[in-house]
Amino acid sequence: MTMPNTFQEGTDWEGTSGPIVSVKVPEGDIWPQGARSVSGTKDTIDDGLHPAIAIGGMTAADGRPLNLTGVVMTSNDAASICEVNIAHGFAIKQYVSNILTYAAGAPDTFETAPVIGQPVYVDDSDDLSEGVTLSMSALNTAGLKNPLWGVLWYAQDEYVDRYVGGANTAAVWPKTLANSKVETEFTVLHVAGSRELA
Repeated sequence: MTMPNTFQEGTDWEGTSGPIVSVKVPEGDIWPQGARSVSGTKDTIDDGLHPAIAIGGMTAADGRPLNLTGVVMTSNDAASICEVNIAHGFAIKQYVSNILTYAAGAPDTFETAPVIGQPVYVDDSDDLSEGVTLSMSALNTAGLKNPLWGVLWYAQDEYVDRYVGGANTAAVWPKTLANSKVETEFTVLHVAGSRELA
């Protein structure tokens, strides 16, 4: 399987058309991207790319994991400023790693049966491919708490055929994943304002 080495792109990245609460954020305040990650090898922000990101400090002393989170909608390369949607309830398509724990000196553990509503975190670990910023792990490889980004959710064509509005494809939940690291495209529902307290 080819791992994603660039951030989500194209025209099919939105899982919903709204809500939108757009804020302008300097690229230097967004992570993980470029050198702003544990590995320092993440893809970089560019117009047309739509990574799920955290805003603000990357260390516990700087407020991690209570970061504001969102998705980059557009960016201005000349000004190094991004338009970020921070709205609660906005859904996006994004690659998510199935890693659950990074175990120093022991095997990592992986999610093999993800479920709707399962938490997904902004993860700056070097175990993730360059274009992947989300995982199912509450901690990164350095043992720091990851900010909650949202939860796994249904894509528009993943509801059962009897759903209001006409026929869709057959339901594809629950899903099954390998008991090893895989980075799978999921629809993720943004859960703003539900970040861990102290």
